[in-house]
Amino acid sequence: MATKKVTKIGVLTSGGDAPGMNAAIRAVVRTGLYHGLEMYGVVRGYNGMIDDDIMPMDSRSVANIIQRGGTILKTARSTEFFEPEGRKKAYDNLKKRGINGLVVIGGDGSFKGAQKFSNEFDIPCIGLPGTIDKDIAGTDFTIGFDTAVNTAVEAIDKIRDTADAHDRLFVVEVMGRDAGYIALHSGIATGAENILIPETKTDIDAMIAALSEKEKRKKLVNILVVAEGEKFGGANEIGAVVKERLPNADVRVCILGHIQRGGSPSCLDRLIASRMGYSAVECLLNGTHNVMVGILNNKMHYTPLDNAIKAKQKISNEWLNIVKILAS
Repeated sequence: MATKKVTKIGVLTSGGDAPGMNAAIRAVVRTGLYHGLEMYGVVRGYNGMIDDDIMPMDSRSVANIIQRGGTILKTARSTEFFEPEGRKKAYDNLKKRGINGLVVIGGDGSFKGAQKFSNEFDIPCIGLPGTIDKDIAGTDFTIGFDTAVNTAVEAIDKIRDTADAHDRLFVVEVMGRDAGYIALHSGIATGAENILIPETKTDIDAMIAALSEKEKRKKLVNILVVAEGEKFGGANEIGAVVKERLPNADVRVCILGHIQRGGSPSCLDRLIASRMGYSAVECLLNGTHNVMVGILNNKMHYTPLDNAIKAKQKISNEWLNIVKILAS
């Protein structure tokens, strides 16, 4: 069956917000308009598709947003969309407007929805990896990761200042869900004494022994960076163990939380979001459908949505060795 020409494109943001999503929306809308397409914004992700919260967008709709964090289209996690009735309702709302192409900016959960939707209906989907977690295979960068890491680095640098002033040990928890990339990158960049991530088993005894040895050397200022998905239990649990087993240490716990999800996107996030948004429209026009647009080795890379939701970005042994050596 011949593929129908895409003439009207909807764009939505889904799942957790990430800095740079607005830059991606802007790129999608303006690239579509350049090619003479009609562009639509879907508000609140898949919920907006189901509730028919869909609006036409022109060039002015995306003016002055590239520097803003969050997403002008708002975002949500939709349980109804994972039911056949919800997807059918969403399809009917797109169909009555003639929308025959969809760009979904989000993470693996968003891609699962897009993959189900595109398999059931005649509307091709393109996924853009918008997540601070950097947990999606098929791309060196995800939209929002660089900004989130820089936010964490700035916060940890400030924490080290006060740790140094008081000779304290800080346990700092960063976001990342089940992926340790934010912890890994921010920990290395701030000279953390330990980095605890979900991808490796935390050896509490070895960590306590290393901290005890540093305590004997009068090195009282230590930063432990912990990923929120770390299997031992997170920063509060790690902090409690350290306090119990190193009673002379002045231990504080700091959870950075959602501060990492907000803020003006970095230059890198604006650039990759713009590049990916442009490529998403080009894909829909040239017949490359139902893929995730990524960047590998500074070149555009297209991963079938089926593969994008199954594969996870893995942390290489080289990174783990760097952590081991530099934190010693």
